Amino acid sequence: MSTVCLIPAAGAGTRLAAGRPKAFVDLAGQTILERAVRGVLEADVDAVVVAVPADLVSEAQVLLPDCHVVVGGAERSASVRACIAAATASFDAEVILIHDAARALTPPDLFRRVVDAVRAGAPAVIPGVPVTDTLKAVEPVGVGGPERVVATVDRSVLRAVQTPQGFAPDALARAHAAGGHATDDAGLAEEAGIPVTVVPGDLMAFKITTEWDLRLARMLLEATGVR
Repeated sequence: MSTVCLIPAAGAGTRLAAGRPKAFVDLAGQTILERAVRGVLEADVDAVVVAVPADLVSEAQVLLPDCHVVVGGAERSASVRACIAAATASFDAEVILIHDAARALTPPDLFRRVVDAVRAGAPAVIPGVPVTDTLKAVEPVGVGGPERVVATVDRSVLRAVQTPQGFAPDALARAHAAGGHATDDAGLAEEAGIPVTVVPGDLMAFKITTEWDLRLARMLLEATGVR
């Protein structure tokens, strides 16, 4: 195997408030997780490892017969480490991708861009899109009161980061072995001193976090006629 994708999907998805873990919420006739895996497989990835809550392992194995399903952890980083352990034991990977199940509409070409950059020699690769909103740095005024603008941030040097994030296996191992704290795996790589390369992202790789995001994803699928 040359390319393996890890999908940590054990989160509760409390902000979506759908009554069950977000990855198992319906999205136009399939679960969000199924949609995400579908995009991965369409990108010619060789193997997929998915981490889910312990009580949903059997259901996930039925939904995802082409995936290796493992029990995830209470936090995202624990689920990623469970996926890494399974991938290391089962596959000989040249490139390891880590992808959010919540980015269920990510197009296959984005996976290919990330994989190509890793194969070209970048140890860690992330997709990013330019920030279009004006950004302000603020500070609180008193306790529980309004906020005051401190500065306007130069958005030209900022990128909103997406997944899949791609790594050479040794770089990913170093990033997690360092035991840092970050909101994504690229952040762990940065803390470990590993250079991170940015490739162009895709607006379709947005993250389904809230009910509005879910409605948008459903509307996009309906508009494009995807089933």
